[in-house]
Amino acid sequence: MAQDTAPQALPTPPSAPARALLPLILPALVVGVGSSLLFLLVSSLAERLQHVLWKNLPDALGIGRYSVLWMLVMLTATGIAVGLVVWLVPGHAGPDPATLGLEAVALPPAVLPGLVLATVLVLAGGPSLGPENPLIAVNVGLALWLGRLAMPRLPGSLWPALADAATLGALFGTPVAAALVISEALAGKPLKGALWDNLFGPLMAAGAGSMTTALVARPTLDLGLPALGHPRWPDLVAVLVIAPAAALFGMCAVRAFPSVHGAFRRLGHPMVALPAGGLVLGLLGALGGHLTLFKGLDEVAELAKDPAGWSAGQFAAMAVVKLAALLVAAACGFRGGRIFPSVFIGATLGLCAHALVPAVQPSVGVAAGVLGMLLAITRQGWVSLFTASVLVASASVVALLCIASLPAWLLVTGRPRMQLRADGTALR
Repeated sequence: MAQDTAPQALPTPPSAPARALLPLILPALVVGVGSSLLFLLVSSLAERLQHVLWKNLPDALGIGRYSVLWMLVMLTATGIAVGLVVWLVPGHAGPDPATLGLEAVALPPAVLPGLVLATVLVLAGGPSLGPENPLIAVNVGLALWLGRLAMPRLPGSLWPALADAATLGALFGTPVAAALVISEALAGKPLKGALWDNLFGPLMAAGAGSMTTALVARPTLDLGLPALGHPRWPDLVAVLVIAPAAALFGMCAVRAFPSVHGAFRRLGHPMVALPAGGLVLGLLGALGGHLTLFKGLDEVAELAKDPAGWSAGQFAAMAVVKLAALLVAAACGFRGGRIFPSVFIGATLGLCAHALVPAVQPSVGVAAGVLGMLLAITRQGWVSLFTASVLVASASVVALLCIASLPAWLLVTGRPRMQLRADGTALR
């Protein structure tokens, strides 16, 4: 008797009943709003301090705001200030940031004030790092600590997931980024129930976080570049060249990361390593100009307002300096994330391509450059695609980026990441 060889359908995970998901709504909303408010508080404090340090103080002293002297003084002073926090404040501002990624890490409550202080100093002082990694760590630590006190019956693993998603939603101004990141993280784990059941609480937290940020601060990642119409064959060629080139460029920093980190580590003490790193960053700022300082989001928006305002050589120089600054800042111990500086680097590479070949549309160049750079630095496919696409606010660019991500991913997958183990060796 012939056996039935028809392929069997994969079993569909059972969906959770509504009564199992309803208890997640209140904690998700609270964590979402709280995570956004902390992000807004840290950003506001950093902006005010930056205004004092880079405008009021040099004006009062009669020194140029972005003169070579002031850059050297401010970046070195930032290294000293952060070094003092890492050395003396309880918790030492958390573990070595070179060992951390976007994954949620639960830190003890005593560590969190020092980490917040170090983050504010870094954002205001000029090192090329963003707020995402430390803010995720702080929000996860707070949510886990307070959640266990307020609702001890809920599983402890819930709070990090809610805080991680809420922070990403607040940072990017939309819950889509959080949903993509969490979906990618869940892909390698056995799921209990349907995917959407697992996303329900985190997506609720991300939505609350993004809406709070939008209502209070109204942020946008759109750079205001010329709109991209119907994709053309030259656009496809451009993204297939620029995205892999940007990925290769980013891999230069990834490859050098363990060596540079090891050099600063050999200095032994944070009051030596961080001021030394600050001095190097000051020299790089003097070389690349003030647009290569800070996390880079406001600065890349300034570049995007006038893509023809700089030459290809100037764009290339800024990209090289910013990549070196990101490498030094991440290796010497400054607390911060790498997404926003990578956006600046990728955008300048894309604008460099436009300056070299005017047929390359600025929107196409910027999106492809950011995609390739983020793939190399973060190794987060969905975050890279999402960030690159929202910068140009054009639905037609998504198809181009999906195609360009494939050769770029082949260049970075299986290779070292810009994240180290405790012994200083690179993760893969």
